[in-house]
Amino acid sequence: MAKSISCADAGSECTWSTTANSEEELMDKVAQHVKAEHPDLEITPEQIEKIKSIIKEV
Repeated sequence: MAKSISCADAGSECTWSTTANSEEELMDKVAQHVKAEHPDLEITPEQIEKIKSIIKEV
C-alpha cells in the first residue's frame, strides 16, 4: 500500500504533497522538499517522529 503526506497534514499552509511506495521513499521526498522549500526548518528527531506519525496509507 502506498504512503502519502502533505505539509498541510503537519499544520503548514504549504500546498505540497507526495505519495510513495514505502516510508523510506516518502521520507526521502520529505527531506528533499524541506531542504528546497523550508530551509529555515531544522529537522530534529522529534520532528521526524511527528512526520512519521502523520503518514497516511492510500
